[in-house]
Amino acid sequence: MTINAIIVDYEELCSKSLYHLIKDNCPQVKIFGIAKSVEEAKILLSVKNIDLVFLDIYMPKEDGFKLLPILQEKTISVIFTTSNDQYALSAIKASAADYLIKPINPKELIDAVSKVSTWKMLLEIKSLYETKYTNSLNNLLQNINDTNSIQKITLPHNHGFHVLEVRNIIYIEADSNYSNFHLKNNEKIIVSKPLKEYEDILDPLIFVRIHKSTIINLEYLKNYSNNTGIVSLQYDIELPVSRRRVTHFLDIVKAFFNSKNKLAG
Repeated sequence: MTINAIIVDYEELCSKSLYHLIKDNCPQVKIFGIAKSVEEAKILLSVKNIDLVFLDIYMPKEDGFKLLPILQEKTISVIFTTSNDQYALSAIKASAADYLIKPINPKELIDAVSKVSTWKMLLEIKSLYETKYTNSLNNLLQNINDTNSIQKITLPHNHGFHVLEVRNIIYIEADSNYSNFHLKNNEKIIVSKPLKEYEDILDPLIFVRIHKSTIINLEYLKNYSNNTGIVSLQYDIELPVSRRRVTHFLDIVKAFFNSKNKLAG
């Protein structure tokens, strides 16, 4: 994992020394530039995508802390470098990744960069997850507006099949390798196919799995209680939502009603 970094230090000898220390001990760090002031650093940050700043604290005109608002806004990690440990407490309060005293110890440098590598990896994993999850919800939102979405399904039985309008399905319940369709008007149809097969073909923004054995139609949703973990549907139907599916269920409910409101508007 490459870490794009800059060094901000007024003293040329110190910045060059740090540059070579990084080059010799931290191959994952790529130094894009060296700035002698906060102003020069701002210019580098405006033209490069930077992950980490090695930042001296005491410099003429503006100290290193003046750069922090920009770094925090861009979620850029900071390792403070200074010859005076009186700034240590301020650096810690500034949520620096680490704090190095000059002359910098190579082992301490490696440890500090390792912290940044771990943090960057966690951010990338989080970003990938959120992107995938957002795309998934966007796809679900498209499904509810899709005029070609399934309106009817066929349910096989021993002598043929039923043609069922999906809007009449209140919920589907698994029973071993069978699926029990609970419909309006207290109708019930038992099909010798697993629940997963119907989960795959029904609109996932309307038919949401709340339990390993239950899929509900959100068109019939009345309320949900966090205290009991019970969802209430029309016709006095109450069903449990499994703990591991609560977050997904609530997100789909939100997306469902947001989409309904957009269509109504």
